[in-house]
Amino acid sequence: MSIGALSPSPITATPARSEPPAQVPSSPAAEKSAGTASPSSTTQLSPEALAQIDKLKARDLEVRQHELAHMAAAGGLATSGASYTYQRGPNGVSYAIGGEVGIDTSPGATPEETIQRARTIQAAALAPAEPSGPDRAVAAQAQQMEAQARAELAQRAYETGPGASRTVDLYA
Repeated sequence: MSIGALSPSPITATPARSEPPAQVPSSPAAEKSAGTASPSSTTQLSPEALAQIDKLKARDLEVRQHELAHMAAAGGLATSGASYTYQRGPNGVSYAIGGEVGIDTSPGATPEETIQRARTIQAAALAPAEPSGPDRAVAAQAQQMEAQARAELAQRAYETGPGASRTVDLYA
């Protein structure tokens, strides 16, 4: 299961342009560094394109922080690093607009281990400042997994606790 799936934001739609296409950075290094376009690459961009770049830079930062929060809280349950969905800005730079982190959501070998794993999954899913809908759904599933493990522990305690034989001695 993946957590941290951020939906592309409304800024991802490229507006129709009435002007010529923007100048694209000439060096591969400039293209790789998201959000750090050189001044020469933005000199021929319209104010609308520059505004879109600012929005894309902000979204890129938000997405990367969101996914890093998941990875930090997931610990050993993370099955992969963050993967991102990108959009190329008018300056030719790719910006992250969505992402996800793979998480192992399988139950543990024992109810106690399952409870611990469920708590870690919940913490990872809700780690970002603003968890997404899919994040909240994963947290709810982990909460249900924890409740089932607790019920199993309670059943086991009932069956092995005092008076487990469930017999009644009657004396007349």
